[in-house]
Formats: sequence, structure tokens, C-alpha cells
Amino acid sequence: MPRSKSCFSTGILAIALLLMASSCKREVRSFQVSPPSADAVRTVSVSDLYPGPTSQPAAVSNEYDNNAYAISEGKRLFFQFNCAGCHFHGGGGIGPPLMDDRWIYGSQPEQVFASIVEGRPNGMPSFRGKIVNYQVWQLTSYVRSMSGLTNSQASSGRDDHMKSSIPENSKTPEQPKNSVLPKSAEMPG
Repeated sequence: MPRSKSCFSTGILAIALLLMASSCKREVRSFQVSPPSADAVRTVSVSDLYPGPTSQPAAVSNEYDNNAYAISEGKRLFFQFNCAGCHFHGGGGIGPPLMDDRWIYGSQPEQVFASIVEGRPNGMPSFRGKIVNYQVWQLTSYVRSMSGLTNSQASSGRDDHMKSSIPENSKTPEQPKNSVLPKSAEMPG
């Protein structure tokens, strides 16, 4: 009887290890994910209209679209490079919205990459030489995730930056020094 218990617990241990080994890759923090080559973006189409036969360039596959770490790094870069200043957190403002389903210069990974690197007329600056290619691909994945064009399971459910333990809006307002308030405006306390 002890032998069968041993075999049973060994079997359960093997199954548990197998399940752990095949777990979800959603939160994989791998630094080995390879972005597509920037050379693949040289022939980027900004329209579905082509002269001649109806052959379109092959789409570029961006592995970062399925990696939560890459998308969260893209989000960090989006705010670090002040993309939110023009795109207003994806809702559009000075720059076009990034949360809708139609984009002027295309929503394919290679088209977004080209828009970031080359810039666009009437406001979008070129970031060529200012951002390394793998970071442009991370930005591309984050920008595409805003409108649901990436794997929804890859989008992180949390921010990866540190936050203060006391929320900013929970601090009690302080009265300015040397201020004179009328009795009616004073807070009871």
C-alpha cells in the first residue's frame, strides 16, 4: 500500500509540474522576444489602393503584440516621449485619436512603426534616431493595444510603475501662509 501512495503522489507532482510548465505566457517578462527587423518596414503602405495587379506587401508580424511586458514598456515610453500631449491618452486632441478603428496612415504594425519613425505631415514629428527600433516596436504594440488590435490577454492588468502609498487627492488641503480668509470661508476644524 505505501508503494501505491508513492506512485500516486509522484503522478500528481508530475501533473502539477506539467501544468506549471505550460502556463499562460501573458505576463512573460522575457527580454529575448525579437522585434521585426526595421528593414521589413521599408515598403510600408499607407493606403489599400495599389496600381496594377492586386498584390499587397506581406504583413510584418510583431511578437510584442502578445507580450504584456513589451506593451507596458510601450505605455511607459508613450508617456515618456509625451505622445499623450498630442494624442490625449489615445482619445485624440491635437493628434488623431488612437482608440478608434480607422487610422489615416494604417493600423498594421509596420504602418504604425513607419508613422513613428518617419513622422507625418502637419504635426507628427519624426523619431528617427531618437528611439531605438525595439522601443519603437514596443510603442507600436501599445498604440495598437489602445484600439484593441493586439491580443487582449497580453495587455497588463496593472501598471508597472511605482506609486505613492498615499493618493494625491487624499491629502488635506493646506491653507497658504500669510493668507487672510474671512470668517465665513474658514473650514471648521
